[in-house]
Amino acid sequence: MLRLTKPLMNLWDRFLFRDRGIIPTKRLLFIVLVYSIVLIIGTLFAISWTFVIIFNFIILFVTLSDLFFSAKKKQISFNRKIVEEMERGISYMVEIEIKNNSSHSLKFRFVDGIPQSFRNHFPVYGKVSGNETERIIYETTALVRGQYELEKLYFRYTSVFGLWEKQITAALPYSVKVIPDLTETKQYLENAQQFLKYEGFKIRKHRSGVSEFAKIRSYVVGDDPRKINWRQTAKLHEVMSNEFEPEHGKIITILLDCGRMMGAELTKGNRLEKVLEAALTVCAAALQKGDSVSVLAFSKDVKVFVPARKGMGHLKTILHAIYDVKVDSVEPNYAQVLQYLETVQKKRSLILLFSDIRTFLYEESVLYYLQRLRQRHLFLMIGIEDEMLLITIKEEPVNPQVAMKKSIAQQEILFIKREKMRWEKQGLQMIEAKDEQLTVTAVSHYFRMINRGLI
Repeated sequence: MLRLTKPLMNLWDRFLFRDRGIIPTKRLLFIVLVYSIVLIIGTLFAISWTFVIIFNFIILFVTLSDLFFSAKKKQISFNRKIVEEMERGISYMVEIEIKNNSSHSLKFRFVDGIPQSFRNHFPVYGKVSGNETERIIYETTALVRGQYELEKLYFRYTSVFGLWEKQITAALPYSVKVIPDLTETKQYLENAQQFLKYEGFKIRKHRSGVSEFAKIRSYVVGDDPRKINWRQTAKLHEVMSNEFEPEHGKIITILLDCGRMMGAELTKGNRLEKVLEAALTVCAAALQKGDSVSVLAFSKDVKVFVPARKGMGHLKTILHAIYDVKVDSVEPNYAQVLQYLETVQKKRSLILLFSDIRTFLYEESVLYYLQRLRQRHLFLMIGIEDEMLLITIKEEPVNPQVAMKKSIAQQEILFIKREKMRWEKQGLQMIEAKDEQLTVTAVSHYFRMINRGLI
């Protein structure tokens, strides 16, 4: 049974762009169909078997001779050019270089061996002349984060008369990382104030009372007279002024929940995707300002921990550490991660927890650890609003089923408000934002806390 199945599977793979070999084209199958119809009609006129056999040999000779007027497989080579890192949901161009070292021109089509989670439009068609090199560019979009191995290119080209197709499976190994969408991070780095304009928040420097002394320089028109350094002025017989800069060296700790509820689907991606994009933008804002940033991703256990460092180069370290974290089908263990955080983060910091607020509010055991953390750290939890819950509340109770759903949704909203007030009395702030406003909300709250000197 296996001996029969394996050859059939290999033959099927050839037709599916998954193997080497030679297969007939539609043109040849059409010729065979017409030829068969002619023979059937000929039987009505009692044609001789000699004529049938001779005609079969002629057809066979013509079709097989067509193979000799096409490029040999060894005369065709390939190369693939693609970026090493692709952002999720962003379109990228892939270039396939096809070099034809034979004297025969050929028409081709190919399927690139990119992962199934990439959006593409295959097969790609083209033509390359004899002793020429053709470059074909196609577009693809990665929809799922992670590291992927691109292995093979499945290439087919026709003979001169187009009766047969030869198939080549070229090995083109390449590794590609699919990272979170950094569009919002780039927008912030290009123009921070413009990025936050819809939030109605204005970035400003610290007051001089909470700023660090930088240097003494000559007084210039427009300087604050209160900053004049009278001691240096008396020494040098020249008016000197103190220059201050915003206080640096704050520590920002970002906690990323990868538990079950973070897999809830949104308009684009899921909650974890939006949280990663928002967290990376907060990292960029803090690092650009001169603060230290550490990141911890968790679900049932700690998945990733990146210690606090300064400098924009640290953003790449964080990105490479968390770019492929996935949602786990378990509830997050907040108590364990907060206990772990106590052991690794001794200095005072701003803790930003990205999680599902409803899941968090049901964890009474977490309150003990948060009260201990609050003695040293400043805590802020950021979640994404449940859009379906808000839609259900606004529905008209046209029947008992809708009325019951609306009632349950209202009870859930009241529970969340009541529990949030209880937690906030303990000094634990919680905010929710729409998914499209999550990044702006997170960055603006970070600046508010920094500018108010709460850390």
